[in-house]
Amino acid sequence: MAARPVSPATPRPRPRPHLPAARPVSPATPGSGPHLPAARPVSPATPGSGPGPGPAAERFGRQKEQRLRAATDLSRSGSWDPQIAGLLTLLNGSERYCSTSSCSGRVLLLGGSDHTKVQKQNCSWLYVTHEMCRKEDVVAGLQKAPDNAVFKFEPFVLHVQCRKVEDAQLLHSVAINSGFRNSGITIGKKGKIMMAVRSTHCLEVPLCHGGTVLVSEEYIGYLVHVANQKMEENQRRIERFYTGLQSAICATVPAEEPEEKAGRAASAYTRRRRQRTTERERGHAAHSDGEGDIVSLMGAT
Repeated sequence: MAARPVSPATPRPRPRPHLPAARPVSPATPGSGPHLPAARPVSPATPGSGPGPGPAAERFGRQKEQRLRAATDLSRSGSWDPQIAGLLTLLNGSERYCSTSSCSGRVLLLGGSDHTKVQKQNCSWLYVTHEMCRKEDVVAGLQKAPDNAVFKFEPFVLHVQCRKVEDAQLLHSVAINSGFRNSGITIGKKGKIMMAVRSTHCLEVPLCHGGTVLVSEEYIGYLVHVANQKMEENQRRIERFYTGLQSAICATVPAEEPEEKAGRAASAYTRRRRQRTTERERGHAAHSDGEGDIVSLMGAT
């Protein structure tokens, strides 16, 4: 029997899934969308309406105003020495600083009970001058000594209250660069920032003990000569400090960038401190015996 020809299979159509008819979308009606709160209009900033100075700055301003109004100085004389009146006028003319006590530098002869424990409160001032001294004046003061006497030269010293730490750092940098290497910054428990301008070229020599003069007039003349040399150097450092302070205060900075100026001053101060610390570390490493040295990061500069 002959085989039947097989016709190709016809594929069955798959049933279509039932889809719901799409809803007609009506055109959006103004205001028919979700309700959003209207944005508040921003009023232009009023000059002076921004945040004011902090409590520390306000307290500093009040203290400075009271001190300058009273025109008092915490030094023994209670007033500014004429030799540094211009410097203090420049300093207090800045809103960042307020001087609390000062001395332009002096030569003095102190009488006391024990020259090894000299305390100015319990001593008699036999002779004092803020100018160059003479041997004759020192000898005359020495004759008034009841028991002990000490000849001293004390260089320029200045204590300044500062508005901010950055201001104190700037003043400290000026002092160091002027030769006042013993200067430093202290911050009190209540946030009071003080900057002390100090030097190290002092002189202190006992001349009399138990009513007996221990040295000759020739040696007293030599001490007077040394003290006058130190006074001359003291005056040169004061002049350098005045010039540096004038440049620091009077530097022109755009009014809209005060924080940037403070940041630059603080950065420069930090770089100098870091550089000095690195130099000290290298010096310690060069002299180290290999057992490990402890490097003081806050040593005197």
